[in-house]
Amino acid sequence: MNFDEMIDRQSTESVKWNWFEKDVLPMWVADMDFRSPPGVLQALRERVEHGIFGYGFPPKGLGEVISNRLATLYGWQASTKEISYVPGIVTGFNLGLRAVCEPGDAVIFNTPAYPPFFKAPLSFALKSVENPLARDVDGQYQVDFERFEAQIRENKVKAFILCNPQNPTGRVFTRQELEQFAAICLRHQVTILSDEIHCDIIYDGRKHTPIASLDAETAKICMTFMAPSKTFNIAGLHASEVIIQDPELTKRFCAARRGIVEDPGLLALVAAKAAYETGGEWLAEVLTYLQANRDWLIAALAEKIPAVKVSKPEGTFLAWLDCSGLELKESPHQFFLREARVGLNEGADFGAEGKDHVRLNFGTPRANLETALARMSAALAKI
Repeated sequence: MNFDEMIDRQSTESVKWNWFEKDVLPMWVADMDFRSPPGVLQALRERVEHGIFGYGFPPKGLGEVISNRLATLYGWQASTKEISYVPGIVTGFNLGLRAVCEPGDAVIFNTPAYPPFFKAPLSFALKSVENPLARDVDGQYQVDFERFEAQIRENKVKAFILCNPQNPTGRVFTRQELEQFAAICLRHQVTILSDEIHCDIIYDGRKHTPIASLDAETAKICMTFMAPSKTFNIAGLHASEVIIQDPELTKRFCAARRGIVEDPGLLALVAAKAAYETGGEWLAEVLTYLQANRDWLIAALAEKIPAVKVSKPEGTFLAWLDCSGLELKESPHQFFLREARVGLNEGADFGAEGKDHVRLNFGTPRANLETALARMSAALAKI
């Protein structure tokens, strides 16, 4: 695959490329500027050629494909009966909260956090409890587990929304860290809603561990949300899977969605099956490209804008840039948008500690990354 190919997206319905004015280079929302795997495109063409799109079941064999993938990649045994589908992970964890919480209950998550984590509790009259990640001497984000457990105890937390790999910091939690999360949640009867949408985007030989795969006891308190969307760049098709291995949790989740949220659309699930079945070679190539982009970005920031600090992402194609050293009089998002014509994610949307940050998407041809850094550097040189 040629990931350096510059594909016109402004002429399509792309949110990423049409949110800002046309002269702004968008480096924000988490979809990549790469063509999806050939097997996905072929499967969609064949299904479209059939010409009839009536009501349908999930494609035959999709559950087996996912179950086998979980076993092969993680040694996690999940039966097809424990796998269901929703049109997006945000939809999934919103349903999960309704399944296990009552209005007034508390939900905890680590911050900075993916913005929908803040919105989900509000939509069901739940209390949000934020557990800030702290940067260590090497600039990497770590969990304060003592504070995490204290906040669960003090606020009588009912649910924990875990994000692993973590968005926006790029942390890939170790097995030991996940065991600590699990032990605390088991101790206090907290259900874990685990957003693992970036689980395939991992660098430097690391391995993703689904928290539900730790042991049978942990699996009983987990709802795990995965998807081919970020991995194979098909987010706009809206297909995600939910793995729940406790019958009672399954019953409650199904009750929460009944009459409100159906399965993803037919073409979305066709694409999902094709991605998982045929996308392995493409994924290996894109990971090599993304890791090279990440390393180039870190080196370029150190050379061109040393006041901007970044923790080396262990996963995701997102970089969390600390711009506090620039001492700007406005948010870095606004500055770079106006002065550099580069569109980044507003850091404050990820929590209070993100006010001097921006999130940058490096899942794009290198030329775009080079242009963005050149514009940002030039804008800063003028002040």
